[in-house]
Parts: sequence; C-alpha cells; structure tokens
Amino acid sequence: MIFKQLFEPVSSTYTYLLGCDETGQAVLIDPVVSAMDRDLTLLNDLGLTLAYTVDTHIHADHITAALELKRKAGSRIAAPAFDHLPCTDHAIEEGVPLVVGSISVDPLHTPGHTDGHFSYRFNNCVFTGDALLIDGCGRTDFQNGDARALYHSVHKKLFTLPEDTLVYPGHDYHQRRVSSIGQEMKRNPRLSLDKSMDEFLDIMRNLNLPYPRFIDYAVPGNKLCGVCPSHLPEDLEKYCQQITESTQG
Repeated sequence: MIFKQLFEPVSSTYTYLLGCDETGQAVLIDPVVSAMDRDLTLLNDLGLTLAYTVDTHIHADHITAALELKRKAGSRIAAPAFDHLPCTDHAIEEGVPLVVGSISVDPLHTPGHTDGHFSYRFNNCVFTGDALLIDGCGRTDFQNGDARALYHSVHKKLFTLPEDTLVYPGHDYHQRRVSSIGQEMKRNPRLSLDKSMDEFLDIMRNLNLPYPRFIDYAVPGNKLCGVCPSHLPEDLEKYCQQITESTQG
C-alpha cells in the first residue's frame, strides 16, 4: 500500500493519497485545485491511476480539485450522500466501505463542523477532516454547524476507535502532521475526555473568529464539485490558481 500526506500552504490543507500496489489504483482525500499539478505529477511518478477523489465535506476555505481531476485524470467523484450533490459519481454513506483494489475506506458520519461532514477510517488511520484537528477542531458557526453535534461526533464516534489509531487532520496551522486518538482524548484543549459538553459549548461560543474570507466563493463552487467563480477579487485568486491559470493561458 502506498500512502502520502501532502500539504497545500494557502489554506493549510492536507491531502491524502492512498495507492494500491496490486491494481495501481489510487484515492485522493480532500484534493485542492491549486495543488492539482502536484498531485497529477505524483500519481504519474508512482505509476498510479486515480480512481476516486473523496471529500470530507463541502469546504469553505479552498476549492476542491474533484471536478478538474475528473476532467484531466478520468477519476470518479465521491462525496457524502448527505449533501445531495448532483455532480458526484459515488454517494458515500456510513456503513458502506469505498473499495478500490486492496484499499477499503470506512466512512464515518461526523457532523458538527458541517452537517454533512464525514471522516474516513483506513486500517489504523482515520482522516478526520475538520471534525477533529490536532489539539483542536473545526469551527461550528456556519454551514449548519452545530457544536453539540460535533461534541457527540468526536466523543461517541471518533473516541470509540482504538487509542493507537492515527489521526490525520484536514488542516494544521503549526506544522504538525499526525496525532492519535489516545493523544486527543487526553490533551485536546477543546474536546479531551475531561471536557464536559457545557465547557465545549462555551469554548465554541466564545471563539470570536472572523468571517471566512473565501466562504462565499468556495461553498457554491464546491457544491458543484470544484467550480471557481469567473470573477474573483485579486487577493483571492490564489485559492483558484490552477483554474484561473488554465483559463488565461
């Protein structure tokens, strides 16, 4: 099995490549359009064919590369069935593994950051998107977010996994790459086992985070599996660099 963790610095997003040695097929979890050429080059270098792109949720801070990779690599788009996106080829549901060669990914519905958020378990790893970050979690104040639901998702679902399960988050802003379920249970300052629901709700209620700069462009674009607006403010073009360069070139 081939595994690569890839980092996109503009949105601090981690993309994960899973490759099957036997069939040469691969899956990309949370690909970012501005890093699409990097991913295509890596697939080519490894001799892999991209079978599926898989998103954890409808992102607000970047445009997914799902649609562009489908056009360029012939991959299929997998996304949570909960979101009813008409552009998907495969609707992901909890309890129904996504199987690609020797790769079997177990979807876990973990709402709270968004109502349709999924995490994905693979072997001794879980890809937690924005539901559980290293020493943190995603915000819950937009896209039908719900702090109470997120607490339950983490405590009742993710924290029931074996403690040595490796946690690979959707983002990190401090150059950290991996944690574990046991570590987050013990020391996550928002969601550790010694934090009550009321304490967590109070923490999330008082974050006072700014309105996400790219959300009004990213969410509509990602509901179409990765369409960037044709007229972006100049300071936001970096979020859609791959598409804007290809249309201008």
